[in-house]
Amino acid sequence: MELSRSQSTIYQRIRNSSSSKQAVSLDDDAVRTLIFITARDLDIAQHIKDAPRNIPDFYSPELVNGYKCPGPNPKTLFAQLCGLKEDADTYVSCLATLHKGRLKHQRILQTQPLPTMDQVGMRGLLQYGLVPTESLAALLIWRKWFYDIDNRAAQDTGYLVEPIIAGALGGAPYPANNSPVRRVKDGRKGRQVDCIKDGLAYEFKLRMTIAASGQGRWAEELNFAEDCTASGFTPVLIVLDPTDSKKLTQLKRRFEDVGGRCYIGQEAWGHLYDQARSTMAVFLQKYVERPLMNLFYALPEGIPLPRIEISHKTYGSDHRMRFAIGSTDWEIVRRPDEPGNPGSDRLSEDAGDCPPGFEQM
Repeated sequence: MELSRSQSTIYQRIRNSSSSKQAVSLDDDAVRTLIFITARDLDIAQHIKDAPRNIPDFYSPELVNGYKCPGPNPKTLFAQLCGLKEDADTYVSCLATLHKGRLKHQRILQTQPLPTMDQVGMRGLLQYGLVPTESLAALLIWRKWFYDIDNRAAQDTGYLVEPIIAGALGGAPYPANNSPVRRVKDGRKGRQVDCIKDGLAYEFKLRMTIAASGQGRWAEELNFAEDCTASGFTPVLIVLDPTDSKKLTQLKRRFEDVGGRCYIGQEAWGHLYDQARSTMAVFLQKYVERPLMNLFYALPEGIPLPRIEISHKTYGSDHRMRFAIGSTDWEIVRRPDEPGNPGSDRLSEDAGDCPPGFEQM
């Protein structure tokens, strides 16, 4: 079977990486693996030539540790898969996007440099003398390294999940430079939109809190619905966490005042499933909702956090970080001197000119 023009474009995007120096491209083994996982998820593996029966789960550690999957030419397999199930190409593409994000994060963990005391030393004045100086110095370095990792993870997750949900809905995200939604206060400027589909302009959020936000940033949030309506689109707010807050109430009122729609919590998931085709509904449930729900309920509010131990050891040129949380421990082999390693405060080159839509506020 021959690939259509759009399917050929999707396949190239599956294979290629973004422009970020730490982004990854997928080799033949990885692409074959994702195709076989898709076939298994959609219950069509029996129709795929040479499909193995022991492919690991997508979220298993094996897939980010160089899993090998020999077999036919992956482009041939991709064409075969596309001929068996509608939206199978989008399914593999979304899996590939998620897989690349996970591989990139592994690389960040391996290469994100530890901060220097020049960067963090001044902060120690707030606790100096309360604990031994050597312990405080170590705490400052660990704390800043975790902050850098978390900051990059939050940023990358936003830019990762937004197009995945847009793809599952059958829509597309639009950056500001080519967005059909224009700003009311400056009609020459476009507005970044998480997803546009059939006249609906979506704003995706994981959750809304009462945390303070810069006045300019919050004003941007409040103006989104008005900008969409003025540009001929119906604004739709999707917030996956049902937790109420003053900001959520205020934002919801702005959407409803201009004829927009709001879906919170289970209503949000229900709307996503209603809008997604059956194939991509499987993807949303298996790779987005279920993992998120497992995380949300893994540590009930009020229970003590498990003990955590962190160590950093060097064996010649070999650097290792060991993490022990509760009864689980694992290691990260560090390569801090790898070419292309970014500075700890540097923004991801994948970032756009607007904050990601799938975020915490």
